[in-house]
Amino acid sequence: MERLLLDTHVFLWWLVDDPRLGHEAHQLIADSDNTVFVSAATGWEIGIKRALGKLDAPRDLEREVERSGFAHLPVTFFHGEQAGALPPHHRDPFDRMLIAQAQAEGLLLLTADNHFSAYGIRVLAAGT
Repeated sequence: MERLLLDTHVFLWWLVDDPRLGHEAHQLIADSDNTVFVSAATGWEIGIKRALGKLDAPRDLEREVERSGFAHLPVTFFHGEQAGALPPHHRDPFDRMLIAQAQAEGLLLLTADNHFSAYGIRVLAAGT
């Protein structure tokens, strides 16, 4: 049994069955023995990018998380402190929050971003 955290792209790929989602990542997400988390930071990132016209995504993301059988991962004060204290390998604040959450909660982070591994967290390359 694994506890997984989906990067924003991975979550969106899952929702639309995008072929960029790699086979191993797809299998892990689909395995009902695994707990799959989607961070509140992902909802925030998607909402901002949708409002800027940079992203077309479903409107009711909370329902999409639940319909997929995933768990919500709130952003806590501790997560915020952890994200702020990370070394500057990656500048994206949303990604830094996901990294901090993966560290704090002991989650395997599924991502297509190869910079995440510089933080010493468990990462699975989720892209094809």
